[in-house]
Parts: sequence; structure tokens; C-alpha cells
Amino acid sequence: MPTGMVIMHWDERVGVEIVGAYPSEVSIQEKTLMQLYSQHEFTGEAGLVSITAGAINLASYYTGPESSVYLILLLTSEEDGDVYEEILAEVSRQIVGNLDSRTLTTLLPPLFQRLSVFPTLTPEQRLCMDYNSEIKRLVLQRLRDEAAISKSEIAIWLKDQYREGFVDVENVLTGMVKGGLAKIASVKGLSSDMVFMGQSLMMLRVPPKQLIKDPVDRHLPEKLKGDYIREVRSFFETYKPSDSDNLRIIDQIMLDPQCYEVLKLLREAMVTRNDLEKLRKKGVDDLDAVLRKFWENKMVAVFQDDKSNEYYCLVSDFTIRKYFPKHQLDTIREQYRSKVQNTSVLIKALALMKEEYYSMEKSRKRAIIADDSI
Repeated sequence: MPTGMVIMHWDERVGVEIVGAYPSEVSIQEKTLMQLYSQHEFTGEAGLVSITAGAINLASYYTGPESSVYLILLLTSEEDGDVYEEILAEVSRQIVGNLDSRTLTTLLPPLFQRLSVFPTLTPEQRLCMDYNSEIKRLVLQRLRDEAAISKSEIAIWLKDQYREGFVDVENVLTGMVKGGLAKIASVKGLSSDMVFMGQSLMMLRVPPKQLIKDPVDRHLPEKLKGDYIREVRSFFETYKPSDSDNLRIIDQIMLDPQCYEVLKLLREAMVTRNDLEKLRKKGVDDLDAVLRKFWENKMVAVFQDDKSNEYYCLVSDFTIRKYFPKHQLDTIREQYRSKVQNTSVLIKALALMKEEYYSMEKSRKRAIIADDSI
């Protein structure tokens, strides 16, 4: 697990300048900083370099010559810095956007926490992180609206969108390809590779089905069963999915390590305060703050039995998953009719969709066979 991070800025007049660190006492020797600077300078491009300095490894992400910011992560000797490249690029973008702001110091603790837990994220948290990235959301939206976009056009477009910030286009697209959200392929006759949609994302609140099915079996007293079912029904009678609600849950619950630990427990059963207190062993240090987030997001309700025992119950859960983008067929058909896209590109888009469909079907059938064998 990372032990700290240092933010370095290179100034042509004064040289190395440390603009932030977390924890505040973390420091790196100047000769090591110069070694990192030299390695980045050799390529001259945004990206990651990793070096060993004594008993620690350092993963340094450089934002490029326009902003000249270096985000350096201090790791144990057993850790591989390359694992953090994708999240370092995302965090660096946020740091560059707040470099001259007084809020930088307050941003560092949550950003470091997000860096620290990145290697241990669950598949649903990885999807949440993908959608939580404003840049990836922009690219996904364009891929929904268009059959394909050239890689060079995306680079120009994103840099135009973030003139005051920094965008590592290669890192963004590589992350989307790894996550199955995009595909990159060459098309005969075109000089630039094309970016196509892989799978699309769907997310919304859902009722906690397993808890509703048998609340008593999930540790809720029989007398409170009706109250709980009514609470869930009442919420979903007025619930309207929205992007702002999805993003708020992703940011405050799904990607907050303490909140996510509580969510995992609440998905399994109705629990008491004592049950929740046991999560301190898993890093839930501020339980009151965590429960406040659940309450404010209307995800939890508290019921009391005849003996004044309190039961914390999940009212609305959250799901995020990938699905086959069948809607792209309409986009491809429309672009063919209006002749706004190269026919070869549209044919390639259809071929990739076919490939994706059969791949998803094979995975689905394997999952069914695995479930039947249990």
C-alpha cells in the first residue's frame, strides 16, 4: 500500500518546487527528484516512470511540458508502480486543475485514499471509477452519438475541452479499452486508428431484492417486516433515475472505502449498531459520518423493536453494469443513410459489434453452466 505522495512542479527559473505532500511530513531527497525529472525529460511526454530509491519504490506521473507537474507515489519495495498508472493520470488531472487553489491541501487526503485503494477495487467499483471520470463520460457520450471517432480527432477535441487543464488521451483510451467500454481498430484507407464503442454502461438504484425476499431470515424482527417493506416501496414509488443522483452515489458511497465496506454488510443483512462497529477492523473509523452519507442519500432506514434495539436496513441499493450497445445499430443505420461516415468505418463498427455480441454470449453461457454446477 502507498505510504505517501509528493507533488513536484518544475520551474525553469528555480528548478524543483514541492507544491504539496500527503502526509505533510513525507519528503523525497532532491537527488532522487532530479533523477525522476531526468527520466521524464528523456521522453518529454506525459506518462509514468518507476524507480527504486533505497527501500522504497517510486511511481512518478508526469503531466507533460504544458503544466510540468509530477505526482510521485511512495510505495513499498514489493509494489509495482505500473499498477497505478491509470489512477495517477486521473488524480493528476484534478491536481493540475487545483494547483493554484487554496483547496489543494484539503483535496490531497481523499485523493490519496483513492490512490491507495485502487488495486483492490471490485469490478463494480472499477466501472464506477470509469463513469466518475468526466473525460471518459464525454468520450462515452460521443461514442453513443456516433458510430466511430478517429483517435486523432478525440485527442484534438479533448484538448480543446480542457484548455486550462491536462488530458492524457492515450491513458484515457487505454483504460476504456481495458474496461471493455471502447475498441480501437484500424480501417483500410484511413491514416488514424478509429475508436468504437465496446459495451455501454447502465446504472441506477434498485430495491435490495434478497433482503425484501425474506427480511426475517436476514435478521429483522418479524414485527418490523411490514414497516421495512413499506419504506422500500415508498422510496421507489417516487424514485426517478438521474445522472446527478448516480454520480452522487458513485462519489459518496461506491468509491468511498469506508462507505463501501458498510454497503457490503448492509447488502447481506439488517444489522445493529454493534454489527457496524465491528467494521472498524476493516478501516471504518468514522461510522457516524458514513451513516450520515447513507441517510442523506436515502439509502438506509432505521427501525426500532420493542426493546429499543435499532436495526439499520438498506432501502435502496445501487447497480452498475455493462451491456451490449444494441442502440448503436440505429446510429450506424442513420450515418449510412446520411453519408456522414465512411462506409468502411461503418462496416468495421458492425463487425466489432458482432464480435462483442458473441463474446458476451459465450461469457453468459459459461456463467449459467458454472451456476448450475454449484
